[in-house]
Amino acid sequence: METTEVVIAGGGPTGLMLAGELRLAGVDVVLLDGLPARTGESRAGGIHARTMEIFDQRGLLDDLLPQGRVLPGGHFGALMMNFGDFDTRYPFMLAVLQSVVERELDRRATELGAPVRWGSPVAGFRQDATGIDVEVGGPDGPRTIRAAYLVGCDGGRSAVRKLAGIGFPGTDATATGMLADVELTDPPEAQFFGRRRGAGDYSVVQFEPGWYRLVVQRHDLVLPRGSTLTFEEFRANYLEIAGTDFGMHSPRWVTHYGDAARQAEHYRNGRVFLAGDAAHIHYPAGGQGQNLSVQDAVNLGWKLAIALRTNSSEILDTYESERHPVGARVLNNTRAQTALQRPGAHMEALRDVMGDLIDMDAVRQRLGLMITGLDIRYDTKGDHPLSGRRVPDGHLSTADGDTRVFELLRPGHPILLRLNGNQVPLPTGWQNRIDVIDARTHDNHWAVPAVGTIAVPAAILIRPDGYAAWVTDEPSDNGLLEALTTWFGPAS
Repeated sequence: METTEVVIAGGGPTGLMLAGELRLAGVDVVLLDGLPARTGESRAGGIHARTMEIFDQRGLLDDLLPQGRVLPGGHFGALMMNFGDFDTRYPFMLAVLQSVVERELDRRATELGAPVRWGSPVAGFRQDATGIDVEVGGPDGPRTIRAAYLVGCDGGRSAVRKLAGIGFPGTDATATGMLADVELTDPPEAQFFGRRRGAGDYSVVQFEPGWYRLVVQRHDLVLPRGSTLTFEEFRANYLEIAGTDFGMHSPRWVTHYGDAARQAEHYRNGRVFLAGDAAHIHYPAGGQGQNLSVQDAVNLGWKLAIALRTNSSEILDTYESERHPVGARVLNNTRAQTALQRPGAHMEALRDVMGDLIDMDAVRQRLGLMITGLDIRYDTKGDHPLSGRRVPDGHLSTADGDTRVFELLRPGHPILLRLNGNQVPLPTGWQNRIDVIDARTHDNHWAVPAVGTIAVPAAILIRPDGYAAWVTDEPSDNGLLEALTTWFGPAS
């Protein structure tokens, strides 16, 4: 029987990101996918600021940025918002296809020793007090892998979720979106172009020179899930709503989707976890799906590694307590956006009011920071304004030279960052578990999304996912030992 520490089901962005995170922590991983090979299809078409920051934290963003197109902002229910004043190094949306993101994550996972095994669906499992036996199907016949944990990253129809008996409540589809990647003979001039008309709305976005993604959404039609959509059917629907087809031809991909919104009742059943679309599905309003899923993986990865290395599983409970509310919030705001895009005079009146509100900086920031994920705050029991929030990417000077906070996170280790000469002591027993870095900041204050400007603290305990587990403004270790034990298990 083959053995490993973690089995991941699903070779998409969520599974690939999780595999890379686990391998970075030295965890043995088997990554399975039931498909015979990667399809090259790209339902997702963009990443937001917090996901770009996460990719930066792992050294992935430099290769990814040139492969996308920078858009100045996003939207809420097709009401445009500019992100240019957000307190991040990446105050924009990057229009980049899911297939490109997958390629970069696949390369990383493979280099770290976790290539995808195609044609290997999870067919069942049995868990006990010491591990889980994962039954794998496929053309090579049934086989079993013994592991400590199984993570389902296998999409909205997740076999792992169903096998685990985890409920998936929510709302059924009430509208249909149709998507085609095509070439155009008469494209609009703008990189992104969208309008409301009749019973729906339509948009055009250019991803690469020469070809475009066209989307049409209809609120008077619900196509059955799993049914096929031909290019001619797409063209006819687009022409009916838009009044033009922009000379579309040479389709690469045509598909459709609904606005069903569902969330797993729990993200964990014993040794089984859910992440990505296996844990939540929703209408792709605001381009949040891939971002939500990648951030699930980054939250779970280091916690599984801690549990495996310390034989202490309490940390794993925080995966659901932290990520389930974030997923619920996305379902809520995408439902609201879907409603806001419905046709009719009453909805047009509401959109006029909402448009005026979004023009107000406070409203635009509130909605935009939610959609980009920059405002997330986890419960770390601290009262410092930075506690539980992502740590700003401040410029630093260390004994090894100038750097940034995100560059310090490349190895994926927890860090005690001591700033500006504040020698906060690391408690005994943690010297081989926590990277201690002394640095001086180039500024006396940091800008924190949804908070404002704060004085640079004396020290920060930074989790591997870039969030602050403990913060102090004084050269004192008060509360540090408790935070270390809470997030990283018992001392060595």
